Amino acid sequence: MVTLNDIHLARQRLRDVVVRTPLLRYSASPPERSLYFKPENLQPVGAFKIRGAYNAIASLSQAERERGVVTHSSGNHAQAV
Repeated sequence: MVTLNDIHLARQRLRDVVVRTPLLRYSASPPERSLYFKPENLQPVGAFKIRGAYNAIASLSQAERERGVVTHSSGNHAQAV
């Protein structure tokens, strides 16, 4: 389970890595049920996946990092890794 502390730690790790994307209100949503978009396509790899990939790798111990990381993707996730 992801805790609030996990979220705070991830935010710290990602602070200087990812683009802080805006939260945009969808203008056609009714006032009683506002909808918002988070345009993660503004990230360097064009998707939110840099957040999870970077945070996971940054959370590894030195010994785990020395063993290396492998990804099976040819898209945004691989670029993020």
